[in-house]
This record gives sequence, C-alpha cells and structure tokens, in this order.
Amino acid sequence: MKYRAEIDGLRALAVIPVILFHAGFEWFSGGFVGVDVFFVISGYLITTIIISEMAEGKFSMVNFYERRARRILPALFFVMAACLPFAWLWLTPSDLKDFGQSLIAVSFFSSNMLFWLESGYFDTAAELKPLLHTWSLAVEEQYYILFPIFLMLTWRLGVKWISIILSFVFLLSLGLAVLGTQYATNPQITSGTFFLLPTRGWELLVGVFAAFYLKYKTHLKSRTFNQILSLLGFSMIAYSIIVFDETTPFPSLYALIPTIGTGLLILCAVPKTIVHNLLSLKAIVGIGLISYSAYLWHQPLLAFARHRAVGDISEVLLLILCSASLVMAWLSWRFVEKPFRNKHVFSRKFIFVFSIAGMIIISAIGIYADVKNGWFDYVTTENLDITSGDIGHDEFHLYVKENYSLCSDEVILSKAPVWDGLIRCQQSSDNAPDVAIFGDSHAEHLFLGLNAESNNDYIYLIRGGDAFAGEETHQYLIDYIVNNTEIKTVIYSIYWHKKYDRYGEDVLNERLTQTLNLFSQAGKNLIIVADVPDFIFDAKFCYYVKMFNEKKHKCGISISDFQSQRRYLPMLKRIASDFGAELLDPSVLFCGDEECNMVKDRTILYRDNDHINIPASIMVGKFLTQNSSILDSD
Repeated sequence: MKYRAEIDGLRALAVIPVILFHAGFEWFSGGFVGVDVFFVISGYLITTIIISEMAEGKFSMVNFYERRARRILPALFFVMAACLPFAWLWLTPSDLKDFGQSLIAVSFFSSNMLFWLESGYFDTAAELKPLLHTWSLAVEEQYYILFPIFLMLTWRLGVKWISIILSFVFLLSLGLAVLGTQYATNPQITSGTFFLLPTRGWELLVGVFAAFYLKYKTHLKSRTFNQILSLLGFSMIAYSIIVFDETTPFPSLYALIPTIGTGLLILCAVPKTIVHNLLSLKAIVGIGLISYSAYLWHQPLLAFARHRAVGDISEVLLLILCSASLVMAWLSWRFVEKPFRNKHVFSRKFIFVFSIAGMIIISAIGIYADVKNGWFDYVTTENLDITSGDIGHDEFHLYVKENYSLCSDEVILSKAPVWDGLIRCQQSSDNAPDVAIFGDSHAEHLFLGLNAESNNDYIYLIRGGDAFAGEETHQYLIDYIVNNTEIKTVIYSIYWHKKYDRYGEDVLNERLTQTLNLFSQAGKNLIIVADVPDFIFDAKFCYYVKMFNEKKHKCGISISDFQSQRRYLPMLKRIASDFGAELLDPSVLFCGDEECNMVKDRTILYRDNDHINIPASIMVGKFLTQNSSILDSD
C-alpha cells in the first residue's frame, strides 16, 4: 500500500480535538468527533490492505492478525501497565474495582460493552474513568474480527455484490443509530447506540467505500473538483468540532457531517490541493504518526489528575497534561510501537505469545481487583476517622422503594414506567397526598426526611433534566399537581446553581416564574428550597481520604467557594417574595463561618458530590419542617 502522508495528517486532525475535548476546552465541544474520523480512516486503511492482497491472492488471516497485534497491543499493554500503580495508590476501592473490570474488558476487546452498561460517555463520572477511551478501540477490534471473514466469504461474488451487501448494512446500521439517538426514550438504548458496533459500523463503512472506490476507480481527475471537495470535507470536520456538543444526538444523521467530510478528504485531498499541503506539513504528520499512542495516553493522564486534584483543574494544568500526553506518545511510539512493528526485532511467534500472555496477565490483575472489591475487603470503618452513613445511590433508592409506596395514580403509571422510565413518582402512604415535591433529583432527596419529620402525606414527581413548565413530560406532572385538589402545598427544588450557570438569570427567572405561576393560580401553598452545598469531590473520596494520608483535607469547601454557587439566591428571594412563597435554606446545616463540610458528627451526609444521603435527608427534613409555617410537624 502506497504511503499517504496526508492520512497521517488526518490522524492528527482527529486526535488533537479528542484530547482537547476530554480536557474540557469549550472551543472543542465537538472534539469527540475525532473518534468518528478515526473510524473512517480505519475502515479505509484496513479495507485497502485486505482487498489489495485478496486481489493478488496473497491475503492471510494469520498475517492480518499479526499486523494488528503489532500495531495495537504493545502500546496498549504498556499504557495499562503504567496505569496500575497510580490506580492502586489514588483510586477509591469502588473506583479501583471499576478499573479492574475495565482491565478485563479491554484485554478481551469488549470495553465498549462494559462502558455501555456502566454509564454514558458524557456523564460526569465518565471523565474519571482512566480507560474510558478504549471503547473505540474495542469497536475497531470487533470490526477487525468480523470484516475480513465477511470479505473472505463474499469475495467470489465480485465487487458489485459486495458493494450492494455493504450498502444494505450501511443503511441498516445508520437507521439503528438514528432510532437509538433521536427516538429511543430508554437511556440504556441511547447509551448502547453510542458505544456498540452495530450502530457505529456505518462509520467504518464510509472508509470501506472510499477504499473500494480508490481501488477500482482511482482519484478524480479534475484539480478544481478535488480542491473544492477537499476544502468542503475539511470544513465539515472543523464545523463538527466547533459546533457539536454533548447535547448533539450522536451518532445520528449529525455524524454524517464529520464522517462524510473525512471520506471526502481521503478521496480528494490529493497533491497540489490546499488541504493536502496542510495535512502533509512535517509537524502535523509527526503528530499523526504518534496519534495512536497520544490517544492511549491522554485519558489516563486527565482522569488520574482529576482524581488527585480533588476539584477543578486550571486550564494551564490541563494544557500541560495535554502536552504531556504528546510527550508520552512520542516515547511510546519510539520505544514501544516502532520496535514491536519491526519483524526483524520481534518474530511472529513472539508477538502471538506476548499478546496472549499480556491479555492473561492484565485480565488476571483486573479480576483480582474486581473480586477483592478494589481492596475494600482490607478496609474497615475502624481504620477511619469517619463513618460512611449511606454513600451509595443504590442504597438510597433501594431504601425508598422498599419503604414507600409507588404513586397510586394509574394515569401516571401508564404514562411512564416508574423507576424504569424517565419519571420517578413515590408517595409516603396510601392516603391521598396533600404535599407534592416537584423538581429534579435535588427535590427527590428531600422526600425521606420530610416524610419522617412531619404529619403530611407526601408525593414526589420528578424527571431528570429541567423541571419547568412547557417541557412535555414536566408539563404533564405540573398539570397533575394543579388539577389535584387534594394537594394543597408544592415544595419546589432543583439543582439551582447548575441551572443558573446553564441558562443565566434572565432565562431561569422567566422559566421559574412561568412554572410557579401555574401553581399559584391553582391556589397551592408554595415552598422553595434553596440548594445544599455542591462539593468538588465525591462522597466516596471523602470516606477513603484518610487512607491516602490526606489529613489536611476535611471533606469541605470554603465559604467563598460555596457563595460562588449561590449567585442564584437573590433571584430566588425576589421570586419567593413575588409569589408569597416560603424560601427555606438548609445549607446552614452544612456550613459554618469558614467552610461547608459533608461530614457532621463523624457521619458522611452525601452520596456523591451534590446529592444528600439518608441521614442528611432526615436532618434536612427536620429543619424544613421546623422552619415552615405550612408543614405539619410531628
């Protein structure tokens, strides 16, 4: 296969946005499309190699997998091995257990399936997973297993029939991607659409089609067309990187923009075009040559830094980490990738033995970390200065489901499956509720304590996202509260400072006013609950912090940091006054004169960084009941 320097340049165009996106730079909000660019490149390169050898009768599966093993596994094993001591020292047992599971999955080319089952790619917790990025390698590795077999079975049918079959597969895969991202309501389906080969395969096929075209049709002869189409392709990729963000349904029809753009560059970025000259620059080609190792290194560096920093990382440090990933990439490329790709240095037999041994050893380490619960078995509460209380989402929700009734309203139950769907609805007893708790998960975590500390009958109706009037599902829940004459009082709470930061004061004020106006016109008593502190670290970190000898860290944030989260409060006070609502602020339970702390009386009061747990809900419920003139106290 003839070397094309611009393809290495295209790899650089793919990897740099991915690194900067994972670092969190807003200008690269769509940098995740770099992975899609890689998919197209892989589809093109692998297909070119296979069909060229098949056309000459030289293709061998053993040779193919030897090349893939030399290219992929040594650097991958090296990076995973380098992660081990830092994971052991810095990760909490829960995170170390997850890391062990990812070691197993990566070793057997299935990490995309693991991360699909664990969380979404854009979830906050995802950025703390050192091996999250290997999901795309798993997709490619699964493609490497299936695609050569497909070509071997269909080669005798001829290029025409192969193209027809692949076109059908392309449309089916793209159709599934569109259905999964834009029409599915189950988050598990949406997440699977992002991570799995059946809904990503069409992107690889864009590169496959480019390979077949260039093999049998060659490049366009018109310099003008090549110039225009290559510039268009480059612009499509740049547009995706700058404009797309985590709210863009992906992969869907939107993903056609960067993938078709990549296909146009492969087909049309020929010598003497502007894009070819740009992508062939020595510095850009150099980054492309180390792009695989750069991709491997960047996520562990960023994830471990976030674990260790216990808070936001400055942009300067993020840039240093991004630069460090390139330095580590060059070292990996020079001293790991290049030697292992040299057949005169390492024989085929050595490569296969090395690959199998590496998979066994790394997966065995992962199994040990998983079975030992991330070495949680060696830790007892007595070792620590604090007790856990309840620090798990599962424990919290299980307690609610086991101790309280599902909503009795059949219309709500038919509208969305409770707990398994988007709506969560629970009530304190079989009696008709007289108080509704409405909002998002920051309303939900008030339910336990309010019910325990007052004589009211409660119902909470929440849905993830924005709890405002006008949005279809939330409007249905609002209408239910408004039309229910038994409900006399509405307690309203959302993740205030995140919504304030997202929308700004004017938009948030408008949406909040519109929502409260509906409740007020229905004659409901209104109670608005300000938010508890939002910490910059997870409750599990606080629990295990003493094991890391972080004696200066007291599981708290400064009052000044907390006040920066409270920019919404003047607006909330004004709105409460306008509607004659009670505004209750439970933050005084967590904050003193100098800091706010998630530990009180040696008990942790959170289950992550912003949701309170069972003991804290009881404490907050008592505070709200005692300070409200509307609620009936026990």
